Amino acid sequence: MKKNKKIKNDDGILRLIPQRKKGILKLVFSRLFIIVILILLQISILLSIYEFFLDFFPHINLFLSVFSIVMIFYLFNDKMDYSAKLTWLGIIMLFPIPGTIMLFLTKYDFGHYTLKKRMEFLIKSTKRKLPYNKKIMNDKELKQTGIIDLSHYINRTGCFPIYDKTETEYFPCGESKFASLLEELEKAEHFIFMEYFIIAEGYMWGKILEILRRKAKQGVDVRVIYDGMCEMSTLTHDYPKRMAELGIKCKAFAPIAPFLSTHYNYRDHRKILVIDGKVAYNGGINLADEYINKLERFGHWKDAAVMIKGNAVQSFTLMFLQMWNIDEKEPEWDKWLALPENNSKNKKAEGYVMPYADCPLDEEKVGENVYMDIFNRATKYIHVMTPYLILDGELETAIKFAAERGIDVKLILPGIPDKKTAYALAKNHYKELIRSGVKIYEYSPGFVHSKVFVCDDEKAVVGTINLDYRSLYHHFECATYMYKTSCIPAIEADFQQTLRDCRQVTPETIKKEKLYYKITGQILKLVAPLF
Repeated sequence: MKKNKKIKNDDGILRLIPQRKKGILKLVFSRLFIIVILILLQISILLSIYEFFLDFFPHINLFLSVFSIVMIFYLFNDKMDYSAKLTWLGIIMLFPIPGTIMLFLTKYDFGHYTLKKRMEFLIKSTKRKLPYNKKIMNDKELKQTGIIDLSHYINRTGCFPIYDKTETEYFPCGESKFASLLEELEKAEHFIFMEYFIIAEGYMWGKILEILRRKAKQGVDVRVIYDGMCEMSTLTHDYPKRMAELGIKCKAFAPIAPFLSTHYNYRDHRKILVIDGKVAYNGGINLADEYINKLERFGHWKDAAVMIKGNAVQSFTLMFLQMWNIDEKEPEWDKWLALPENNSKNKKAEGYVMPYADCPLDEEKVGENVYMDIFNRATKYIHVMTPYLILDGELETAIKFAAERGIDVKLILPGIPDKKTAYALAKNHYKELIRSGVKIYEYSPGFVHSKVFVCDDEKAVVGTINLDYRSLYHHFECATYMYKTSCIPAIEADFQQTLRDCRQVTPETIKKEKLYYKITGQILKLVAPLF
């Protein structure tokens, strides 16, 4: 397709690529098909090399057997989660030599060595970029509740201060966030930073893109990052170039290339929007029509987000810049972070806000440990909405222990799944959790995509972090931790409202569950850490 600065549908929505036509020829000549063929070719070459060595070096199998034994000893002494260890042992038991080679390649991560070193440099160089408020860090109440301790832990891996003077607003659905987002984008004067896991052309993105185009023409610095997996489903590989024609700077994180690599295992699952360093959005809502129920995929789409205004916005600005500067020779920081302190006395600015990120390239499970801290410190209740429930042993124990010591633990999950395998794995946890006193509900109208924790009417987390291995171990994630902020009652009210549309899971309903889910969940539990 030639240069196309404006392509509008009959509905007047701006698109940079025409609606895709379906068909076998389109698939065969697509970039994705070529990439898959080239990767399969690489696999066949590796198998051929193995066959070559087998013919000319008869002792190669002995060497590989010794190598397998060494890797098993290595596995037992590794810091890896025990659930993941069991998975690898199962794979090695079924496929001894290929399994140990795959373990070796995965643990040493040859495919993302450069990315890891670059992220380490960027995080280290920004460790002191955001100032800490000493008064907040010495607050007696925050010390007594353990929030200062949690802050010390989180800041092992980055720069995530606790802020006051930050307004918060909770959005219980994609539609309400979308309306607010359009309004705030119109106010942009200096910069707009957007980082999203999924961007798909349609009504939602078209409306946003029209504003971004206008703002870029007005001299606003507009930057967009999306995950490279979009190239396999929603966007073309040259989409950044198409965006550049509108004056918008755009990058794909880890775009798909025709090479075998563990790099593809690490995706940018964050959802961040920052406007002028004054306003930021975070939550589960991507930029695609199903998130605002303009397109129905799995019944009604239930999602959530939070908007913050004030001092805490700086943390999201920094998170975005860290991702943006991965491939920039001369990173810019101070220009975007040097903002006047907010002195808002608005009632919505009460409480404390601590945005934080989780990077899969270090050895810290920040997302999981923050959740576990909430379970371990709760005194009355913990209410959770999550689309997936694929737990390791530590997190499952924390959830069960909270319920067993009398805490009201309620989980809301989808009633209509987007992935049947993930749904089966979630159901595999139901029996043990319910036995410990956890109450589980499924959202009858459709799919819950919210990643929301609310605890004791005082604490809440809204972000991108699911209760599954991919979010907790393999993705770049972020979230907003809040203590006694004005929006927490709205979060709990949304949970209670959603609960009215749910069916409760009981021992009786588990017995009546479809045989497919029972068998699939038990089989897939062996490889659950790969999901």
